[in-house]
Amino acid sequence: MARYTGADCKLCRREKTKLFLKGSKCESAKCPIEIRPYPPGEHGRGRPKDTEYQTQLREKQKTRRIYGVLEKQFHNYYAEAAGKTGKSGEVLLQILESRLDNVVYRAGFAQSRDAARQQVRHGHLLVNGKKVDIPSYRVREHDIIEVRETKRNLLPYEVARATAGERTVPAWLGVVPDKLRVLVHQLPVRQQIDTQVQEQLIVEFYSK
Repeated sequence: MARYTGADCKLCRREKTKLFLKGSKCESAKCPIEIRPYPPGEHGRGRPKDTEYQTQLREKQKTRRIYGVLEKQFHNYYAEAAGKTGKSGEVLLQILESRLDNVVYRAGFAQSRDAARQQVRHGHLLVNGKKVDIPSYRVREHDIIEVRETKRNLLPYEVARATAGERTVPAWLGVVPDKLRVLVHQLPVRQQIDTQVQEQLIVEFYSK
């Protein structure tokens, strides 16, 4: 499966905001964007003000990078969202949030979406009692996600139990930390998604 393998911190600098791709490092003084808060590259400091198109493009790129989705898949998600009832931007965010790797991250079982993706790929997760190793798998209302019993003593899950409650879990999920279990109460509405993106700019970008 294709995926981005470059430096995560360069992505944050390119978008000029923290995308929280590196877990606890993003909260520390070692975060590169705290030291060099401008885009990478020789001309990073002197780039002119973005045009309307560039602003829309950057918002699309930022959202795509937050969720760790490549361009073709992101475009397919948008096309699916545009074909559904409701505001296309909000439906798009709901699709992204319902990915299994995002649910594992939101539940606090991983420090970053990259780490959550790795857990899923390695077959650590069960959905309704069946192993699922596809990060883009979409959860549904009333699904139960849990860590396989043979994997619960691994370090990431020991950390997850020890730090339970430190990260806010969205209301559309119910987490049982000691059992490493998540219940999907419902699919999220926009008010329950705290990702700092302006989805209308993405709609405008694809509407051109």
